[in-house]
Parts: sequence; structure tokens; C-alpha cells
Amino acid sequence: MDRLKDKVAVVTGGCSGIGLATVELFAAEGARVVLADVQDDKGAEVERRFNGQVRYQHCDVTQESAIEAAMQAAADAYGGLDVVFNNAGAGGARERIDEIGGEAWDRTQALLLRSVALGIRYAVPHMQKRGGGAIVNTASIAGLQAGYGPIAYSVAKAGVIHLTTAAAAELARHRIRVNAICPGYILTGIFTASSGISGEAVEQVNAALGQMAPHAQPVAKAGSPRHIAEACLFLASDAAEFVTGTHMVVDGGITIGPRTAWDPNTPSPIRAVLERARNKT
Repeated sequence: MDRLKDKVAVVTGGCSGIGLATVELFAAEGARVVLADVQDDKGAEVERRFNGQVRYQHCDVTQESAIEAAMQAAADAYGGLDVVFNNAGAGGARERIDEIGGEAWDRTQALLLRSVALGIRYAVPHMQKRGGGAIVNTASIAGLQAGYGPIAYSVAKAGVIHLTTAAAAELARHRIRVNAICPGYILTGIFTASSGISGEAVEQVNAALGQMAPHAQPVAKAGSPRHIAEACLFLASDAAEFVTGTHMVVDGGITIGPRTAWDPNTPSPIRAVLERARNKT
């Protein structure tokens, strides 16, 4: 299909989950990709699979110099940079607002928000040389509403959404588009990793989440990394040339409204009160 033919992309957090699905889809669509991650063994394995079309670059996104090096690696390896997917992240600190300390807060913001800002900052000079580009940032539905993640994570993701809008305004003059994706419950390792779950329990938890997901949202199926990769492909491609400064919610409809809005088997307390009142008149 070649929707990214002759494009050069950087995908952070590209060794697993949403990042890996995006690397695979970008490569299938003709892009040459720099996979930036800290999982060296997995990165080398992915690089071997694609025989020169994908290159692995060790990159800890909490380190500014590592982000700069990842963007430069794309220019050095493939001659430029057209697309960046600022995706790397984890659940971050899990403490409540009345429990969390400053260091834990700062670590989470550095991983989830500062890294995105710096990913944009160091992508821009390379994109300017190409006459433009597309930047996609991973936000979350946790950045839109309370209740979908720990507070430090949620605030960071809300920051990513606003950063996306503000950066899009500043970079429009360079023909660089900036958009974000807000995933819902996607079956990746983020839930188990952020909860300290490991070993055989990981598969058990993921299986349970997979069974639960179809009943938790209007779209009766579990979200997969491929769903987010497809959204990212659209925003990165020329098909989205008129789209910038916005966030795309890919959540199976879970944020549409309360369960009573979409599940006819869930009684509405307000509707029940009105029905009882009508029956008395």
C-alpha cells in the first residue's frame, strides 16, 4: 500500500506493545524506521527481522542527549526525518496525590511529558530540512477524565494533549503537523508492569483483561496495539495533511458516557426515579 513510501520515521518505545505494532506497520507501508528503546536484545531482534529497513537505537527517553541522538540516527542512517512517534512510556508513580513525593512526581513527568517535548524539539531541525513532517504523540484517555490512571500519569498525559496543540500552533509555519492519540484499554504490558506483576502472572492478568474488555465499553472487543498503530499511520501519512493540533480518541467508546448511555441492561437511577414518579400519577 506504500502509504509511507520514502518516509523516514523514529518510533520511541518501539520494542513492544503499541510501539512494536507501529514499527511493523510503518515498515509494511514503505517507511524506513529507527526503533528507539532501552531493550537492546529485543531491538536487535527486530532490526534483524527487517534487514536494513529498521534500525535499533538505544534510547532512554528520560535522557535529553539520548533523544537528540535518536533523531540524528535517523538522519545519519536514512538521510532525513519525516515522522516521529513519541510513544515511549510506562505507568509511572502509582501513589495518590496525598501520598506522592516530589521525586516520584518528577520521574513520571520526565518519562511521559518532558520526553515528548524533547522528542518534538529535536525532531524539528531535521524535519525543517525536509520541508515539513508529522509528529504523533501517545497521550491517553487518562488525560481526558479522572479514573483511568494514577494521578501523576493522568496529569502527564493531559500535558501531552495540550503540548500537542501548542506545538502544532508554533510549528505550522514549518509545515510540521503535530497530533496525539488517546488510547483506551489496550492489551499491552503496561498494566502488569506498572503494578509490579511479573512471571506467569503476567499472562494470567492479560488473559483476564482480554475477557473483561469486551464488556467494559460499547465496542465489544479488546483493544490491541494494532488499533493504535493504524491511527498513528493515518496521522503520520499524507491522508492527514489537513489534520493538526488535535487528539484522536481510540478507546472502543469507553469515554462516550456512563454505562447507562450504551448498555440497555444497565438501569439508569434517574430513569428509575422518573418511572416511579410517572407510575404514581
